[in-house]
Amino acid sequence: MNKVLLTAAVTGAGATTEKNPHVPVTPKEIAESAIESAKAGATVAHVHARDPKTGGISHNVEHYREIVDRIRESETDVIINITSGGGGDFIPSLATPAAGGDGTDMQTPTERHAPVGELLPEMCTLDCGSTNFGNMVYLSPTDWLREQAALVQQSGVKPELECFDTGHIRFANQLVKEGLIDGDPMYQFCLGIPWGAAADAETMQYMKGRIPENAHWSAFGIGRMQMPMAAQTAMLGGNIRVGLEDNIYLSKGVPARNEQLVDKAVTMLNGLDMEPMTPQEAREQFNLLNPKGGK
Repeated sequence: MNKVLLTAAVTGAGATTEKNPHVPVTPKEIAESAIESAKAGATVAHVHARDPKTGGISHNVEHYREIVDRIRESETDVIINITSGGGGDFIPSLATPAAGGDGTDMQTPTERHAPVGELLPEMCTLDCGSTNFGNMVYLSPTDWLREQAALVQQSGVKPELECFDTGHIRFANQLVKEGLIDGDPMYQFCLGIPWGAAADAETMQYMKGRIPENAHWSAFGIGRMQMPMAAQTAMLGGNIRVGLEDNIYLSKGVPARNEQLVDKAVTMLNGLDMEPMTPQEAREQFNLLNPKGGK
């Protein structure tokens, strides 16, 4: 069978816990969900940390450390992919537009990189531009991204270049051109987020056609488009991502667990004569750090 990198994005930072009680919140819950996803067939666990008391986003390195330690100490192997996109939410105040209003959460490039540099996962995400994200602006200026890309490069962690719109592809390509991305680059097309790139085959084909020939790519859709975009991505030769960060339902009105979404994706892949890569196969193919932070 053809092999596909299958990522489980087990929890994000959004207010999804109110709609689905299975969204993991504490470091223990997040780690356990990553482990169960791996048992179901996921190659990679993409993790955000949440504040155990509020359920909201956490930038606390110790929360990430507990998640990573619990996964690494388990008997189930899975590649760890930590977000480095935290602290980019800007909500302007109408009274003082130059200042952030309620809900603004900004970090410097060094602060965003801290969990990655400290814990040395095999992979991390790198959001490749600013975008209107619902009613807020996700803010990631180009010079900040250059600084962040250099920090990731120095750490030896493999960045997954997240592109929420077509201009992000252009800047990701620029990072590659400037030598800030080592080896064959890995792109992630993030589709369907208001108001970024649309979750449809035409947009995916366009983005796929704009990356370097030696690049690897993956894509995901949010909400009800998660599985259709996963199938479309696999058929076009890309890697796939599912999980509660992007979609909280197994079917209409039925709250999902991460491992159920992974199992559903594996069944879909098998129907296309494909199967997920093992973590070790992926480490070798993409020249990733080993689970203890070394080559």
